[in-house]
Amino acid sequence: MDTDVLIVGAGPTGLTLAGDLARAGIRYLLLERRTDTANATRAFAVHARTLEELDARGVADPLIATGQRVDGVRLFGQAQLDLSGLPTRYPYVLITPQYQTERVLASRAGVTVTAGAEITKITQDADGVTAFLTDGRTLRARYLVGSDGVHSAVRESLGLPFPGRSVVRSIMLADVRFTTPPPSVLTVNAAAGAFAFIAPFGDGWYRVFAWNGDERPDSDPISLDEIRATVQRVNGTDFGMHDPRWMSRFHSDERQAPHYRVGRVFLAGDAAHCHSPAGGMGMNTGIQDAANLGWKLALAVHGHTSVLDTYESERWPVGRMVLRTSGALVRLAVVRSAMQQRLRTTAARIALAVPGVRHRGALTISGIGIGYGPVTRVPDRTLADGRRLYEVLRDGRFVLLGSPSLDVGAWSDRLTPVAAAPAVLLVRPDGYAAWSGATSDESGLRAALIRWCGSPVGSVASR
Repeated sequence: MDTDVLIVGAGPTGLTLAGDLARAGIRYLLLERRTDTANATRAFAVHARTLEELDARGVADPLIATGQRVDGVRLFGQAQLDLSGLPTRYPYVLITPQYQTERVLASRAGVTVTAGAEITKITQDADGVTAFLTDGRTLRARYLVGSDGVHSAVRESLGLPFPGRSVVRSIMLADVRFTTPPPSVLTVNAAAGAFAFIAPFGDGWYRVFAWNGDERPDSDPISLDEIRATVQRVNGTDFGMHDPRWMSRFHSDERQAPHYRVGRVFLAGDAAHCHSPAGGMGMNTGIQDAANLGWKLALAVHGHTSVLDTYESERWPVGRMVLRTSGALVRLAVVRSAMQQRLRTTAARIALAVPGVRHRGALTISGIGIGYGPVTRVPDRTLADGRRLYEVLRDGRFVLLGSPSLDVGAWSDRLTPVAAAPAVLLVRPDGYAAWSGATSDESGLRAALIRWCGSPVGSVASR
C-alpha cells in the first residue's frame, strides 16, 4: 500500500477529510488535478453546524475572523429567516469567500496537497484500491474517497449514474467593484423572471450572481451591461457597478449519486450530490460529509470496518434533503410572472410568521437540525473541569460524559472519559450522540462502545 486513504480532490470536503485523518495518525494522500487557484468561488455562506464542526477542529475562530456575520437569510422581498435564536454558539451565517474556508482547512497540522495529480480510472479488489494517474503512475490504498466535484472522475470510473437535471441555466457571474456598495452584507433579491445575489470578498471586490431568464449556453460571451441591467431590474439600482476583473456563465444542477459507497470507494461533497446555490448549503453539506466519514475511516484502518456501513445510510438522506430544500428555494426565486412573484412573497411572509415554521426552517438551513434517526446532534456545553465539549472533541476521539459503572479502560485509545453528568452520554467525534443511558447500564454501554468504537483492546476480535 502506498497509503491508507487516497483522497481525490482538494476542495473544502477533501481538505476537511485530510485534516481529520492526519489528526488520527492515518496515512493519506490528497490529490488535486489543478496546479493553480481557480476563480470558481461560488460558496460564501458557512452555516452554524459547519462552524460547530470547525470548532471541534480548532479552526472556527480563524475563519470567523475573515468574514462577516449575518443574523438572517433573506428569501424573497421582505421575507427573512431569522437565525439569531438558534441553539448554538454560532446563531448566524458567516459570509466569507470559499477560498478563505479552504485556506483555514489547509492550515491544519498534517494537511498536505499533491497538486497536478489527475486520475484516469480506479480499480478495486478485496484488499484495496488502485488509482491510475494521467502521468502513468499508479497508487495503491486501502480506501479511496472521491471528493473531486460535479464532474467526478472517481464516480465515473465506478460507473455510477448522476441522475438529475439543470434547474437554472445561464447564471451570470462577475467580480466587480461598486461606486456605492450595497448597504447590507448580503444583497439578495428577485423580480419576475430574474434574481441577483451580491456578496463581498472583503477586500473591496464583490461577487455577483445574476439571472435574467435567458437559456444561453455557458460558453456564450457575457457583458457587464447585461449583468448591470439585471441587478438594476431586481434592486432598482446597479450600485455603480464597474471594473469587472472576471465574468462567466454557469448552470445550476440538482443531482445525486444513488450510492455514496461502492466497496472500498466513497463519494463525498459535490461528487456525491450537487445543489442549486439557494440557501448556501452545498459546501456546508460536503464539509459535514467529511466530518462524518473521517473518523470512520480511521477506525476501519485499525480493523473496525463495520462502522463504514453507516456513512451512506446517514449522509445520503441528508443530501436528498438539501437537494429538495435548495431546489424548492431556487424554483420560487425564478418564477417568471409578477402574479407568481406576489403570491410567493406573500406565502413566504405568512409562513415565516408562524414560530414553528420559522424555527424549523432555521434548523434546516443552518444544519443544526440534522440528525441520523436516533443519532442526534449534541450541543456544545461547559464541562465540570471548565472546558467546552467541542474543545475536548478536538483530539478526534469519542468523549464519554458521566461516570459509568463499566470500566472503559479497554477503549482508552479511542475514548476520552469526562465525569460531567448524572447520566452517561457517548459522543462521537463528529459531535453526535452514539448512546445515552443510566450509569448502571453496563451492557448497553458496552454494546454501544463495540458498535461505534470497535472491539476492546485485548479481545480476540481485535487481534
